[in-house]
Amino acid sequence: MTFATIIALAAEESEHHGSVALETVGFGIIAILVFGALALVTLSYRNVANRHAHKAEAYAKAHANDVQRAGHGH
Repeated sequence: MTFATIIALAAEESEHHGSVALETVGFGIIAILVFGALALVTLSYRNVANRHAHKAEAYAKAHANDVQRAGHGH
């Protein structure tokens, strides 16, 4: 085998006639899964302030005199 034959065989083996779009579908699926997981984390913090409203009211009553009355309408 000559050097030119080896290069020709190597080039022939390295040719790939697949669809590049189908090869990258995996990346899209992984991205959708990651963003879905992040969306679930974000939604888990939804309405957290209202879950502890009794603590906020107790703090506001305890520190009512500490609030400075300034600004619009005060």
